[in-house]
Amino acid sequence: MTTRSSLRFLTATAGASLVLASCAVGPKAPDAALPPQASGAFIGASTPAVTAEAARDDWWRLYDDPVLDGLVGQALTENNELEAAAANLRRVRAALGEARTGRLPSTTTSATGQYGRASAATVPGGNGGQPLDEGETYDVGLDVAYEVDLFGRVGSTIRAARADADAAAAALDVVRVSVAAETARAYADACSANAQIEVAERSIQLQSSSVDLTQRLLEGGAGNGLDTARARSALESTRASLPPLRAQRDGALFRLATLTGRTPADASEAARACARPPQLKQPIPVGDGAALLARRPDVRRAERNLAAAAARVNVATADLYPRISLGGSLGSTALDAGDLGDGASFRFSVGPLISWSFPNVFAARARIEQASAGSEAALATFDQTVLVALQETETALANYANELDRRSALQAARDQAANAARLSRLRFEAGADSFLTVLDAERTLAAADAQLAASEALVTTYQIALFKALAGGWNGTVSA
Repeated sequence: MTTRSSLRFLTATAGASLVLASCAVGPKAPDAALPPQASGAFIGASTPAVTAEAARDDWWRLYDDPVLDGLVGQALTENNELEAAAANLRRVRAALGEARTGRLPSTTTSATGQYGRASAATVPGGNGGQPLDEGETYDVGLDVAYEVDLFGRVGSTIRAARADADAAAAALDVVRVSVAAETARAYADACSANAQIEVAERSIQLQSSSVDLTQRLLEGGAGNGLDTARARSALESTRASLPPLRAQRDGALFRLATLTGRTPADASEAARACARPPQLKQPIPVGDGAALLARRPDVRRAERNLAAAAARVNVATADLYPRISLGGSLGSTALDAGDLGDGASFRFSVGPLISWSFPNVFAARARIEQASAGSEAALATFDQTVLVALQETETALANYANELDRRSALQAARDQAANAARLSRLRFEAGADSFLTVLDAERTLAAADAQLAASEALVTTYQIALFKALAGGWNGTVSA
């Protein structure tokens, strides 16, 4: 084929490729539609403790606690899991850059220099039995190849890589949400443990005074050893509650240190000195179901994984069809290095290359089946992620609202227990009741105080769980 006819053939092939390039094979991405009932108001949003206003990304600032603000900011900067997720995002984006190079021609340069002698056996007649002459060969060249994406293999590969990058960005946001919430939870747990320790210490002081009273009465001949033993038993029982509370506080501080990228020895002293869990002064803004699903990065990650899986079905399907590459080569070959630039040593070639693994069609169909199953799994995962997002939010709302009611009842019970303890002591001192009545009232008060303090801790825990379900803690900026 002459050079001119080769160029005409190449031009015709390229023209046909441009016409057909948009005819990508394979199925479209499955419909990742949201259920209609997911877009309305939340079932648990009727409580006055929440509002339908849009949820906030920086929800921890609603507590108006500078220590908490500083800890969350430190965690979002120093947390190692966040650093690993950011590195994974960079890796996936680099893979996207590699996939995009499939749209560009590939080039290869070469330069060789050889000295040797060919075998006389390769020459017809054997060169009269005489060895061939030794000689030098030099060659330099440039090869260029471009794959015509006739059936969408390259485009689908790029779409899959782009969806992978979006999913990795969403995964980073998932970690941000978790780190912000777990940091606030660890801080709140440390504060709650300190508050419960303070309650236990107050009970110890009250019960210690009862022990002193019974001991004085016993020594004065007006008491008995049974009352003293009972008072000491109640005191020691309350003292036994302190070590677990201190362990809870230390464990929360150590979690907080890890979340903020510190060792346990460098745990926050401000958190160690915190006397009560952070308190909200306004209702929690929760938005609605549609806003939630738009905010949740795990839903976005599942949707992007679904898009990537669908694109890979197209990549596998394209393997059923031929690959067409347009290539060319030019260079210079000479027997002397000084002759490489001569016109006589110049060489070139141009033309299409068609490759088709038709005999391996069963392997290609098996890969299509694998990719299709992966796409179906990704769709099911997306649907489940949506349901879990709604379930987590509704559960958090229900837990929070019911614990607020429980805390109100416990506060009333604690007030009545305190009044009963005061009256029983007065009646005992007046000789109207036995000390057993005083002891029982003080035990009831200690239990009420402990329950109320535990409920205060749960209220904060459920608040943070709700903020986490609402996906606060990331800025919503998605880089493509």
